[in-house]
Amino acid sequence: MVFNTVLFFAVLAITVIFLYLSYTFKRDADKKKTYTGEYHIELTADFAGESLSIYVNDSLLMNGILPDTVTTLDIDRFADEHVLMMVDNQTDATTPFNLNKKGSKLTVKKVKDEIVFEETPARF
Repeated sequence: MVFNTVLFFAVLAITVIFLYLSYTFKRDADKKKTYTGEYHIELTADFAGESLSIYVNDSLLMNGILPDTVTTLDIDRFADEHVLMMVDNQTDATTPFNLNKKGSKLTVKKVKDEIVFEETPARF
């Protein structure tokens, strides 16, 4: 009889411990991950009058004909890794660029028919 009572309390204690642990681990997994850093993308006037689509990962940032002035885009980091894709809407030519994990300032120029990226560290 005493053995059954001790066994009951042992099973009850183990059940309470497992419920507590599963509750605390689930709560930690539900937290939203935040990222620090920002990307400052600057398109020079070399792209004036061209029809471009600009993507970061699978998110469309801009689609249309660029003006004859410098165009800037500021983006906060939202994932572990990012890729900037510039798509020429007339030829469907895609130019990818892997962005820095800490954020950076990126100047995009057009030299002849090639797109050139110049990246500087996150301090801007």
